[in-house]
Amino acid sequence: MNSFPSKLALTLVASLLSYAVFAADPVATVNGTPIPAARATVMMDEQKAQGAEDSAQLRDAVREELVRREVLSQAAVQAGVDKRGEVQAQMDLARQAVLIRAYLQDFVRNNPVSDAEIQAEYDQIKARMGGQEYLPRHVLVETENQAKAIIARLRAGEAFEAVAQESMDPGSKDRGGELGWSNPGMFVQPFADAMVALEKGQYSSTPVQTDFGYHVIQLDDVRAVQPPPLEEVKPQLSQRMQQQKVEQHLMELRTKADVK
Repeated sequence: MNSFPSKLALTLVASLLSYAVFAADPVATVNGTPIPAARATVMMDEQKAQGAEDSAQLRDAVREELVRREVLSQAAVQAGVDKRGEVQAQMDLARQAVLIRAYLQDFVRNNPVSDAEIQAEYDQIKARMGGQEYLPRHVLVETENQAKAIIARLRAGEAFEAVAQESMDPGSKDRGGELGWSNPGMFVQPFADAMVALEKGQYSSTPVQTDFGYHVIQLDDVRAVQPPPLEEVKPQLSQRMQQQKVEQHLMELRTKADVK
């Protein structure tokens, strides 16, 4: 049996050794200052993440960019730019941003949103949506007496769209008070309860009080609603829930911090 390594094996070993030496060596030396290969690796990874293909041309371009940055960096130091207070503050903030990004990437990797958590959130959203969507209008005023006066005008035959012009809600007053197709879970409890109790075309006979003021609500229409399947909304749910985990972790760290 032949115990000598094949030419292919020798070629692979040589390639690996060459890569190891290349990875350990600086990519260039500028005025006696070596540029670490790690910088080239980071820049290459950034370029590939944006869709660039690994090639000799890309590596040459990355090397040249790092050389130019080093040349400019050395010129800035020689000119004393690094001694300026505002420049030092900017460099501190940039370093802090890199640390934060790396820390949060580790947190997300170590605390992923599970399929069970996504399913539970999806089920809760479905429950809040119910089986129907509503198309309400409202007039929001400051006092109960103002709301009662609005109701009296509606009973006298004035159009809801007209009285809605007096609403304190700037987002709906110019649309005749219309709030768009919504599910009850999108509104505060007193408003939602009053809305779902109305028949199509009916308006509230008494003012509805919330933290925002007093509402007079009219229900224009109701329709059945079918929530999208879980697989369709899973990426958005996962992203939102991961952001919530990050925010919760930040709040925990902030609460524990000794801030004076």
